[in-house]
Parts: sequence; C-alpha cells; structure tokens
Amino acid sequence: MTLVLQDVAVQRGGRDILSDVSARIDAGRVVGVVGPNGAGKSTLLSAIAGFLPFRGRVTWEGRPLDPSLVGFMPQVSHVRASISVLEAVLLGRHAQLGWRVRRADIDRAERALEAFGLVPLASRAMNTLSGGQQQLVLLAQRLARDPRLLVLDEATSALDLRHQMVVMSHVRWFAQARGAVVIIAIHDLNLALRHADDVLLVGPGGAVSHGDPGRIMTLENLRQVYGIEADILIGPGDRPVIVPSALVGGERRSEPCPEPQRVADPLTPLVEGAS
Repeated sequence: MTLVLQDVAVQRGGRDILSDVSARIDAGRVVGVVGPNGAGKSTLLSAIAGFLPFRGRVTWEGRPLDPSLVGFMPQVSHVRASISVLEAVLLGRHAQLGWRVRRADIDRAERALEAFGLVPLASRAMNTLSGGQQQLVLLAQRLARDPRLLVLDEATSALDLRHQMVVMSHVRWFAQARGAVVIIAIHDLNLALRHADDVLLVGPGGAVSHGDPGRIMTLENLRQVYGIEADILIGPGDRPVIVPSALVGGERRSEPCPEPQRVADPLTPLVEGAS
C-alpha cells in the first residue's frame, strides 16, 4: 500500500502557499515534516488529510484517498468539555459505534490509552487535564480509529522529553504493525531525525524536499531553509544529529566542535557519574 502526492498545491489570497509537492510514501513508514514557522507545514498536512482544497492528487493504492482511512490531529486541539478521557477516546470510533457501545470498542479504547500510560486517567474529565495530557488523549483517540493514514500536526509540542520519545516510538510501531503511513510535523529536528524513516522539508515558498534524513538535512539546506549554521554529528544508528551554532551571517562560535564526532546514546549520561 502506498500514499502518493502528485503536484499538490494550495493557494491562498491569489498566491501559492505550497506548489508542486510530490512524494511517494510506502506503508509502514513514518515521515517527519520539518521546516521553519510559516513555511506551510500545517497547510500541507491539512490538504493531505482532506481538510483544505488543493490542486493535484492525493491517492492511496492508486485511488482517491477515502476520508474514513484518515486519522487527523490538527495543531490546535483543546477540549473544554467535561466528558471523561475514556469517552473522548471512544468518540474517535463514532463511525463504528451504534446505539450501544460494544465491549470490543471499550477494549480498543483502553488499549490506546495504555500505549501512553493514560489508563489511570480514564475516568478523569478532559477539562481537568494538562495540555500535554490532553494531547496524549487526543492522539489515543485518533489511534483508536485504526487509520491507514495518520496525520499529526505537532503532536509532541506540549510533551516532555520522555513522552515525546514514547509517542514517536509508538507511532513507529503503529505504522509497521498496521501497515499504515504516519505523517507528523515536528519542530525538533533531532526528534524527527532520530525517529522518522524519511523527512519532508518544507522550505521558502513552499518548496519541498523528501527523502532520507541524511540526504535532505544538509548544511546547505539548513542555511537556506532555517538561516542557521550548524554542525552535523553522527548519532546512534548512524542518524544525523544537528547542533545549531550561529545565524547565517552572524558570528559563529569560536570553540571547535568537541571530538569525537560520534555522540553518545541519548539515554547514556554525558558526564561520568551523572544521574
């Protein structure tokens, strides 16, 4: 199964926000969408998910994408209602629910909560949760639908470091286990490079590059797209790690990059004896 974007373009106010976006994404893969503020990442995700009109084609297995196959989580998601956490997740399966909620639906919702350690909160009201907790619940809600295409706009933005890793690890498992495609916009470049199979870099004027993280996240692209100078190190699993050092045209730090260039595993203390 394959998701294909063919010459996707979005226009607002008479000008193209995005133009000629093309990519082929096989099932089982996680794609990190990266780029500076205002480049069009949210616009692209909304178009792919079918929430914005666009030119071009978005197909799944050669056919127009069926909205019922999509789980979309927009950037701004906040629940003010007093429904319980479990009820909120069950709403993700509203299309499958009839007059009565089946035990199988409750089991699926509880499994989605369990993935993020949310079972103890199942009876809590949504409007009593922190922003990060709500973000996790809403992600569980989308996963409970068992979508073939999961589109997440900054689903880790309100989360601490541990929960960011939990989310990225779980969506990778979900993509592989379910044969799904996961597209997630992320501001943290190193989080994207560590956990995504591919990156989709949205640059000035909506231009897009898509492919292997090591091929796309080059020093030249960092200069052109982000306006920064950086060092690119080699991390665990031979994944690149980006260390920003200066603004383009600004004064670069004087000290050299420490040796060796290969960095430690993120779970290994960087200072001996550190906890």
